[in-house]
Amino acid sequence: MSFINKLFEIMVLFFPLLLTLLGFGVLLWAVYRLLIGRHGNLGNERMFPRQLVILGLTIAGVVAIVLALPVSVSSRNQVIWVIGLVISGIFAFSSSTIFANLMAGILLRITKPFRIGDFVYVRDYFGRVAERGLFDTEIQSENRELIAIPNTYLISNPVSTVPGSGAIVSASLSLGYDIHHARVEPLLIEAAEKSGLEEPFVHILELGNYAVTYRVSGVLGEVKGLITARSNLYRAVLDVLHGHGIEITSPAYQNQRRLAEDKQCIPAPVSGKPGEKAPAAEEIVFDKAEQAQQNENTKNDLQENIRQLEKELKEEANADKDNIKEALEKARERLKSFEQINDEANGNGDVR
Repeated sequence: MSFINKLFEIMVLFFPLLLTLLGFGVLLWAVYRLLIGRHGNLGNERMFPRQLVILGLTIAGVVAIVLALPVSVSSRNQVIWVIGLVISGIFAFSSSTIFANLMAGILLRITKPFRIGDFVYVRDYFGRVAERGLFDTEIQSENRELIAIPNTYLISNPVSTVPGSGAIVSASLSLGYDIHHARVEPLLIEAAEKSGLEEPFVHILELGNYAVTYRVSGVLGEVKGLITARSNLYRAVLDVLHGHGIEITSPAYQNQRRLAEDKQCIPAPVSGKPGEKAPAAEEIVFDKAEQAQQNENTKNDLQENIRQLEKELKEEANADKDNIKEALEKARERLKSFEQINDEANGNGDVR
């Protein structure tokens, strides 16, 4: 009988601990299944907040288990001290770069210096942001390369972002002193206008020993065509200046062939019909970044539509509530379907 009483006392003593372990295990499993298990192909951007939730629950569960231990207060404090010592040792002996990149990733999400799809300059790197990860940010370069830049690099170096409202596209060239700038500037402005740029202007950058350096610039409204716009501007400058008999060379220009005095270094005009228009370079180079930005915009539009319908549901008369509820349900279904399709298409649930 005494054995049964002793066993009962032990069960009562350890019951809070067992209940805490069971409750925490079930809760953690349910949250993991709900946030991550059903969405194994989530991208890094959407995976980040879910991982933080799992991490926070794990820490809270460990603290709850320690508090439920059937020991004295002093022993419980010692256990908490040991856990803190172990965590400190992990951070001390593990790579500081990993922790620094994690903190940098959180800081980038707070300051938001750029968004997915933006053009960014970071020292020697230029491209469009394709993905923002937990430890690094992925940009797609002009060569269609995917470059993973550590987040610590982004917060320790100046980041230049091309604004979505418009970008300045420029071209620089040197012309000899024998050509008056009053003749050059209108032609450069004409070239910028022909290339599709708005509000063009010309600056004289340098008076060199042998030539004058000009820079023509204009505003590009659609920044997605930045690379093509530069190429179009260069092409227009060549066509306009050569079309008006201006050589794009300096007096120091030398050629191994003997030329007549009246010979100009201007290519002969090309005749014939232009071929089939090639696709814009940005459609090929920045395919991943473009798709990521389109998905982000579509998701934001769907969420904004849902918020607007919810607002109307609270404000409209009872006669209109049935139609609004039906539209709201359809909008939520479209958002859920879009997220599922996007998750299946991404297929990149790894942590970056």
